[in-house]
Amino acid sequence: MPSASLPPIAAADYIAGLAKGLAVLESFDTERQRLNATMAAERAGITRAAARRHLLTLAHLGYLETDGSHYWLAPKVLQLSGAYLASARLPRIVQPVLHRLAAQTGLSYSCVVREGREVVIVARSAVHEQGERLMAHGLHLGTRLPAHATSTGRVLLAALAPADLDEWLQTHDLPRLTAHTVTDMAALKAVLEEVRRLDYCVAQEEHELAIQALAVPLRDMQGNTVAALNVVTSSRRMTAASLHKDILPLLQEGARTLRPLI
Repeated sequence: MPSASLPPIAAADYIAGLAKGLAVLESFDTERQRLNATMAAERAGITRAAARRHLLTLAHLGYLETDGSHYWLAPKVLQLSGAYLASARLPRIVQPVLHRLAAQTGLSYSCVVREGREVVIVARSAVHEQGERLMAHGLHLGTRLPAHATSTGRVLLAALAPADLDEWLQTHDLPRLTAHTVTDMAALKAVLEEVRRLDYCVAQEEHELAIQALAVPLRDMQGNTVAALNVVTSSRRMTAASLHKDILPLLQEGARTLRPLI
């Protein structure tokens, strides 16, 4: 379903074939790195015959590779993300602050925006936390995570107008990712109200066990929340109290520094 924030389009201007082709391209992710026509059709919501034609076309154009049965993303798809990162203002503006925070604390930081039911990392500065594995989420630019179970998602959802938030909750389900994930709509609304009051969010083991994240809103000079800044670390490395005491002020200062530039 198209996001409510997307501009409307007249039926005569809508190119269904292009939309279907992009849906097939978006079907590939970390869970399904190789797809055949049947799998792509199911994921893209189109017929198998249509999925097959789109797969063949995308392979012909160099965006997919294939062994004749299954397909997977080719390096050429990086041209699309590379063009965004090279031209978009937000990643370029926030990157120096993320690097500074990472160097100062030895932790991994990201800038995240919301897209539909998910949040997307558009800039990051990561470090290898000594003695810890790299966290599964936040490994690369473009990583998509469920908004309801992440600190950044909750910060961005809390910034929505009440009517828009109600529409989002009615439109998207709230899958359970760990035993700690909030999946009840009323409970999530209460959490978001607390996030709105505090003006930051801590998510403890809701997306992944043993992982905690802290996020603050990134606002422009008009007060609009345009993104969220967050830090992700292992609960074994840092206590929640230390996250609040030592890291929250740094993250808030980073957001204040960036505000005049957004």
